[in-house]
Amino acid sequence: MRMLKHRLLWAMLLAGLLLTAVQLAGLYRIHRENRWLATLADGHDVAVETLATAAPQVRLARAVYLHDRQRYDEALDTLSLLIDLPDRRLQVQSRYNLGNVYLNRAMAEIDAGRVDQGIPLLNLAKQAYRRALTLDSRFWDAKYNLELAMSLLPEFDRVVRQDDDDNTQPAQLWTSVPGFPRGLP
Repeated sequence: MRMLKHRLLWAMLLAGLLLTAVQLAGLYRIHRENRWLATLADGHDVAVETLATAAPQVRLARAVYLHDRQRYDEALDTLSLLIDLPDRRLQVQSRYNLGNVYLNRAMAEIDAGRVDQGIPLLNLAKQAYRRALTLDSRFWDAKYNLELAMSLLPEFDRVVRQDDDDNTQPAQLWTSVPGFPRGLP
C-alpha cells in the first residue's frame, strides 16, 4: 500500500512537471509572437522563415506591414497562404487585405497610365471583397472598398428583354453602382 502511494505521488509530480513545461512553452511562444508584432509595429520586417511556425494573426500582420511598404508581391504571397484557414474571421480579414493589395496595385497602374494592366487587378480586388462579404455580410470596410472598386471600374449588366413580338431592341447597359463615394460619413 505504501509503495502504491509513493508511485502515485511520483506520477502526480511528473504529470505536474509535464503540464508546467507545456504551459511554459506556450508562454514562450506567445512572448515570441508579441515580440515579432512589436518589431512589425516599429517598422522593421521579420524574416518569413522565422514566421513559419507563427500564428496566422502574426502572418496577417506581416502581410499588412508589407502592403504598407508597397511590397505587394510579398504581401500577396503571404495572404494567399492565409485565405484557406479554417478560422472564418481570419479568412474574412485575409480576403479583405487581399482586395486592398489588388486595389492599390490597380490604382498605381492606372495612375501610371497602364489602364490595361489595372483592369484585371480591379476585377481581382472586387472578387476578393465579394468573397469577404460572402463570409461576413456586415463587414462595412469591405462594402466600402467594393463600392470604391466598382466606381473605378463599373460592371455592366446586360438587360435582355423577352421577345414577345419579333422586334429586337438593343440591350441596355447600366452600372451597378452609380456615382463616386464621397468619403466616410
